[in-house]
Amino acid sequence: MPGHKLRIIYMGTPDFAVLPLKKIVEAGFQVVGVVTNPDKPAGRGQQLQESAVKKYAREAGLKILQPERFREEEFLKELAALKADLQLVVAFKMLPEVVWNMPPLGTVNLHASLLPDYRGAAPINRAVMNGETCSGVTTFLLKHEIDTGNIIFQEKVEIGEEMTAGELHDELMEKGADLLLKTVRAMEAGDYPLTDQSRLLQGREAINAPKIFKEDMKIRWDGELEIIYNHIRGLSPFPGAWTELQAVGTDGEVLTLKIFKAVKIWQSHNRSAGEIGTDGKTVFDVYVKGGLIRVKELQLSGKKRMRTEDFLRGFRLEDYRLRCQSES
Repeated sequence: MPGHKLRIIYMGTPDFAVLPLKKIVEAGFQVVGVVTNPDKPAGRGQQLQESAVKKYAREAGLKILQPERFREEEFLKELAALKADLQLVVAFKMLPEVVWNMPPLGTVNLHASLLPDYRGAAPINRAVMNGETCSGVTTFLLKHEIDTGNIIFQEKVEIGEEMTAGELHDELMEKGADLLLKTVRAMEAGDYPLTDQSRLLQGREAINAPKIFKEDMKIRWDGELEIIYNHIRGLSPFPGAWTELQAVGTDGEVLTLKIFKAVKIWQSHNRSAGEIGTDGKTVFDVYVKGGLIRVKELQLSGKKRMRTEDFLRGFRLEDYRLRCQSES
């Protein structure tokens, strides 16, 4: 499409960042360079793997830059030589000011939350884990403090009661791609709003969404039913909520188990928190405060993901118990 004069540099790495780039390219904008992570060894053969963004950029014939460090003199020279008017960042690393402050129009970030809430590395997971009923996407201009720049546009997305983080990810990816394209068009026209995030906070503290570590993924069976249920769906399918099964008996083997899908059942009972109930065929229940968690899809360490009924065909759950928090 002729007529687009903006010179754009796009920065991103994972799948979430591919669709926004694709929509901008297909809308006819000049993407003069794509910055993404260096190729990394992965899998059993440790073969070098390209990022999702690099794969698309290569197929689209776009110039690709893969710096090891953003302050490298050679990278900064190459970036400046592209003479970009605007930079776009989607699901990428933190950038130094020398990079984000380079283009005349600045650098726009697409963030997977309704800022100012859920600033940080894991906004999608954390929103579901916290039981939020609404999330969204935000475009904003980068500045020094992470995810605090002036907001340009936002769009809300409802979080269904059974929605997983993976399902929310896919919906936000679609909405975010459209929102970023809308933002680029508005900036090209020179007509776009800028809203200070502190005005939206109105004196309260923002909810943060810090990076998720292994210990954060562990299921605390002594918690309330709703909290445990949200924890499981908020980490599904990635990185995955986990627990441990231990064979009954002295020093029984310990197996790590990830749970991807579960149903919450409100029910009064007098069972201990974390106690397992099973018929040995199709049912894998865990009793918790306020009811029980019925496990529907799971994965034993070293095995493939499977439905509970398939798992129980080859595994005697009756011979195991869930490890208590104090034992871990």
